[in-house]
Amino acid sequence: MHPVGVRAVTGIEGAWRRMSSSEVRAGAPGDGARMQRFMDEIFGVNQRSDQRRWARAYLWALIHVSGKKTLRRIARASPLPTAAARGLHQFINASPWDWVPVRRRLARLVAARTTPHAWTVAELVIPKRGEHSAGVHRRVDSATGRSVNCQRALGLFLTSGTHSYPVDWSLVLGGAWDSDRERRRRARIPGAEAGRTAADHVVRYATEMAEQPQLPRLPWVLDLTRCDDVAGVLAGLARLRADVVCEVSPDQQVVTGRHNRVVTTVSALMEVRHGRQTHVLLRQTPDGPVRAVPVHTHADTVGLPGPGGADEAGSRPYRTLERPDPEGRHPARYWLTTLTDRRMEENLRLARSHAAALSAVTTLGQRFGALDFEGRSFPGWHHHMTMASAAYIYQRLSTARGGQAVPPDPPRAPAGALAGASN
Repeated sequence: MHPVGVRAVTGIEGAWRRMSSSEVRAGAPGDGARMQRFMDEIFGVNQRSDQRRWARAYLWALIHVSGKKTLRRIARASPLPTAAARGLHQFINASPWDWVPVRRRLARLVAARTTPHAWTVAELVIPKRGEHSAGVHRRVDSATGRSVNCQRALGLFLTSGTHSYPVDWSLVLGGAWDSDRERRRRARIPGAEAGRTAADHVVRYATEMAEQPQLPRLPWVLDLTRCDDVAGVLAGLARLRADVVCEVSPDQQVVTGRHNRVVTTVSALMEVRHGRQTHVLLRQTPDGPVRAVPVHTHADTVGLPGPGGADEAGSRPYRTLERPDPEGRHPARYWLTTLTDRRMEENLRLARSHAAALSAVTTLGQRFGALDFEGRSFPGWHHHMTMASAAYIYQRLSTARGGQAVPPDPPRAPAGALAGASN
């Protein structure tokens, strides 16, 4: 028993108080002060000091712990006492901290310390066992053609140069996750998170970024080749007056003709030789020689068809680009862009922002634990992904400023990656 007004120092709080300053310094060799400044910048929104301490411990572990970044491995490897496992679990799975302002600060930090030129969105498929993790469902993996049990996430990235930085995440729900109240209750999914398609999330990202005056207004670079609602995405961006460079499928419909408007596909449009212009780019091949790569643009701008097949009211003009495969082994690729006054080379340079985001997604999975969250709750997943993004951004910005990068982990075997984290 303890006297009234005197609280026992036990459990996770005691674990923190028993840590010596030398333990902390040993846990973050050479970057303790820099990491603390970084955490103060992005976690200053959280007034509770215990949340800031656990956030720093989790960030350190995501950067320095090799292999899978599960809570058990993080607790064992971090410079924390054994009792810290409970505190880390509480911080990620049960603590009520709001991830939205943390992500906003991450976005502002990246915008301030880099020279961003595009926003882009990339998909992350997280293989899972079981059926209880928030949003888990079966879908066909486009890369392998196999059905996989997984979560489907969309990441928002701010791209600067050849690097993309993750600044927001969404889980794409659907099916029973929209309608099963008990399943949603167990996963602690907010009521507002229902009925949103992937296209809805993209437009929401653009809307929220446009509402942040500290963030730059940049073109949106998107891969819409497998999107079920291309018109919805582009209409949403048009309402925001946001420029876009988006890759589309060959059968994407467009409206062409100045007087007699005709609905056609981008591939059919580019087959009309007298209506296209050819540009030649020089590309360095992997084995050394420089090769000429033809790129075609259509002479006129196009619009998008509305529900009745005619011109959509208020549709913006788009320029169509086609890049054939120089080897002739793969189908040509097509883009629509609102940047009709920009040079073709600049549009294609912007289009490469999506490849940078895909590379970042791979790195997040291999080195920063984006595939490793073992909890089941919606808030827990968002907390973990916020910390994984913070770790990635911290490490990338530190390396860019001359800091020493952590050596990459060995690549995981495909079978291990496919198995994913347990529910």
